[in-house]
Amino acid sequence: MQGKFSGFLGKAQAALKDGQTRAVSGGSNLMQSFSLPGESQKAAKILKSFLADPTAPRTALNSIPKAVLQKAKGLAVFTILKAGFVFSGKAGSGLVIARLPDGSWSAPSCIATAGVGWGLQIGADMTEVVIVLNSDEAVKAFSRGGNVTVGGGISAAAGPIGTGGQVSASLANPAPMFSYSRSKGLFAGLTLDGTILVERKDANRDFYGSTISSTDILTGRVPAPEIAGEMYDIIEAAEGLDESGLPAEAYVPGQGGESLPVPSPSTGYPTAPPAASSGVHPTSAVPPTAPAAVPGSGNKTVFDATAP
Repeated sequence: MQGKFSGFLGKAQAALKDGQTRAVSGGSNLMQSFSLPGESQKAAKILKSFLADPTAPRTALNSIPKAVLQKAKGLAVFTILKAGFVFSGKAGSGLVIARLPDGSWSAPSCIATAGVGWGLQIGADMTEVVIVLNSDEAVKAFSRGGNVTVGGGISAAAGPIGTGGQVSASLANPAPMFSYSRSKGLFAGLTLDGTILVERKDANRDFYGSTISSTDILTGRVPAPEIAGEMYDIIEAAEGLDESGLPAEAYVPGQGGESLPVPSPSTGYPTAPPAASSGVHPTSAVPPTAPAAVPGSGNKTVFDATAP
């Protein structure tokens, strides 16, 4: 029995080593392949599916709440590609925008994602993620450049879904970041803690034409580009949604698809949201795992995952 286990372990370790090599060699192409125009268009599509449609007000009952959006200091919108054999890994791309003092939105700054997680997962899955930045500190973490580790210095919690007073109550003392995710229209059950959001200086430079810091981009020193216009329009439309006549229904989805109560300010907002089932959903959180390096990111963070 011990011999069989040792044989399996040896094969698993060999596969892991091979997968890590392929992930690192291929990760550079993955991270270098996107552009800011493409990311802006992708973000618009993602936000359209996460935010309420003003022409169909009842979609607000299963969307990021209008109140959450109106109070947001910033938004990070990205996709994560999960791939795993013995280890699971996450890598992808997206952008971040910040709310300016006049209420408008900044130009977008490109980001890449990376992280390491545990689990015996076969295959790959693309997941869409929206992180609502609720505090100035959360925005500053992105504007300083380099990388941000979710669940590190700044915590993320399950964001509420729906309308009504429970949503407003949850905003009395919100977590620095609310996270939402979906995959193929279903709740993703995604673990964000330990995910690393890395500034893509090269993509920003390619679009803006010079080396511009994320601080300049996210503080309004760079004009918002026309290519991001659709994204801004979708956000503005959702912020202007007329919720009159809608029932006051807010919840956090549970693992079995049940609707769990939105935590009150007295009990505090959870940092470990329930697992998911289907629709737009807050992401789950577990203790962060050690990150490894995204090739070409200009910092010490790495994408470390194995492919089947």
